[in-house]
Amino acid sequence: MKKIYSLLVFAFAVLVTNAQTKSDPEAKKILDGVSSNFKTFKSPQASFTYQVENAQGKVLSSRKGSVSMKGNKYHVTMGDLEIFSDGRTSWNYDKAANEVTVNGVDVSGSAMTPQKLFTNFYDKDFLYKLNGENKVAGKTVQEIEMTPTDKSRPFHKVYVLIDKAAKSIYSARFLEKNGNRYSYTITKLTPNAALADASFIFDKKRYPGVEVVDLR
Repeated sequence: MKKIYSLLVFAFAVLVTNAQTKSDPEAKKILDGVSSNFKTFKSPQASFTYQVENAQGKVLSSRKGSVSMKGNKYHVTMGDLEIFSDGRTSWNYDKAANEVTVNGVDVSGSAMTPQKLFTNFYDKDFLYKLNGENKVAGKTVQEIEMTPTDKSRPFHKVYVLIDKAAKSIYSARFLEKNGNRYSYTITKLTPNAALADASFIFDKKRYPGVEVVDLR
């Protein structure tokens, strides 16, 4: 579970950093459009699939998840993991261990959040270029290839597919140096879902016997 959580956070981290001045201006134009479009959503909710493959393309594992956002609040679920944040406090709940870790949120704006996954995901640390268009699952997608400038990263390429018509991220695929690959694919995106503020707060009463680790 801790490994899966680390990969999830790491994927968010990769997607909130991207370009240098030598990156493809056409790719930047597309990414700018995705960011601007997402910022018009009041309370987006997305379902996704997380998949791991080996170097031969064999699927090693696959999990479904979801993420809900409203302002600076968010709620992520994937397997036995749930992450809640009301913008001030975050709760990471491990169902298998029935344990929740509580942390304060970095209000400086530098903290990693799902919101940044869909908006400020191309600011620095990567070179990127547009590889062209293709058809995937009946959608016209634009593939943007990202190469990390920091060669110590465990991966050497990231391929992001943009749904051209919707101006939104369709998937992100990470190629590790050891040959393994993992990807996140958005299976459904609702721009303005009905989300109660209480859904972004961990309610201890709903988790009998939960162990609370408060790191604030």
